[in-house]
Amino acid sequence: MVTFVDRVVVYAAAGDGGHGVASIHREKFKPLGGPDGGNGGRGGDVVLVVDPSTTTLLEFHHSPHRRAGSGRQGQGGHRNGAFGDDLVLTVPDGTVVSLPNGEQIADLVGAGTRFVLAKGGRGGLGNASLASPRRRAPGFALLGESGDSLEVVLELKTVADVALVGYPSAGKSSLIAAISAARPKVADYPFTTLVPNLGVVSAGSTIYTVADVPGLIPGAAEGKGLGLEFLRHVERCSVLVHVIDCATLESDRDPLHDLDVIEAELAAYGGLSDRPRLVVLNKIDVPEARDLAELIKADVVARGLDCYEVSAVSHEGLRTLTFALAEVVKAARKAAAPAEGVRQIIRPVAIDDSGFTVALEDGRYRVRGERPRRWVRQTDFSNDEAVGYLADRLARIGIEAELLRLGATAGAEVVIGDEDDAVVFDWVPSVAAGVAPDSGPRGSDVRLEGR
Repeated sequence: MVTFVDRVVVYAAAGDGGHGVASIHREKFKPLGGPDGGNGGRGGDVVLVVDPSTTTLLEFHHSPHRRAGSGRQGQGGHRNGAFGDDLVLTVPDGTVVSLPNGEQIADLVGAGTRFVLAKGGRGGLGNASLASPRRRAPGFALLGESGDSLEVVLELKTVADVALVGYPSAGKSSLIAAISAARPKVADYPFTTLVPNLGVVSAGSTIYTVADVPGLIPGAAEGKGLGLEFLRHVERCSVLVHVIDCATLESDRDPLHDLDVIEAELAAYGGLSDRPRLVVLNKIDVPEARDLAELIKADVVARGLDCYEVSAVSHEGLRTLTFALAEVVKAARKAAAPAEGVRQIIRPVAIDDSGFTVALEDGRYRVRGERPRRWVRQTDFSNDEAVGYLADRLARIGIEAELLRLGATAGAEVVIGDEDDAVVFDWVPSVAAGVAPDSGPRGSDVRLEGR
């Protein structure tokens, strides 16, 4: 049974906005009391929130499709529709949100950090909100907009101060169990550790976290073993600790060779060259391992690395190691301390809601722009008055003038939007977007004149 998941694909859909309603207030002796249609409710958002008690993305592995509540339709009597419920999804600290093409849109670090993954659609206006001195009795309302819908990749990158790296069975799990309250699985066969383990270590006044990363082997950065799956958990760690097995029975390995191999894999993965390193020569409770550790310690120090001889079994050297790590962690925190209260969040570029473009493509005129597309989505094309209102809006922002400037003539084919949701119509140039000179504005009612 899967118990730890650190990468999932999620399909998120925000709620749709509720439709506005066209309604006329009626009561005895007031057959035409004026428009009283309410607005539709806003659709709910899909929101990601960092929760320290959440440690895995397992919930999304089982249920990848998530949808927020939709807004309710408005009603007569100036009653607006209810808003759709937001869908709040808790994620672990250190979750990275990316699009399928690899573009990163959010990096969620810090308890309580929130990110709106999908925004709910706006509710449509009722005819009461559309009324004006020129349009006193609109016989139409606007439709609610669809909520955002997108596919994203969630990746968990463990947030820890220290990462223990090394070959399988080097004693990393035993070491983290010895210096913290963590109780990872410990056994005498390779790849015992299948998921990262976190432990909290207290050394004097300094408290820091240690991550036990599953064992690496040659080629890990290229996908061999479990390395590629879990090297991402090393990225956020401030300090790297090489745990080297000095009691290995494999004849083709020696501690310095193990150190070189793991360093080569870290270099191949990239982005870790600036992290301070320590070397731990483990299992010195075995006499032969102790002799080997004493023999190679000078070579390790000659490489500019601090070296510690320890035994996770007898606990020899662990106190010295934990206090040494505390000093390195304090220095790393001081060097990289962000401004107080700042959270690392990357937000998508805002969409320009005001502009539009008109271009002649393949014999027809294509109108692009968020505002015209949004207005088209709000229009009920079964209602002639609503279609006329759309024409008025498009003319008001200058689309009709731009078509004339580009040489469009009566009957020219005009397309609004992209291919997947485009609206195509034959353009008829006119005064005031099709309003006859002897008629009133769309939505007017002569029976209300003088009231």
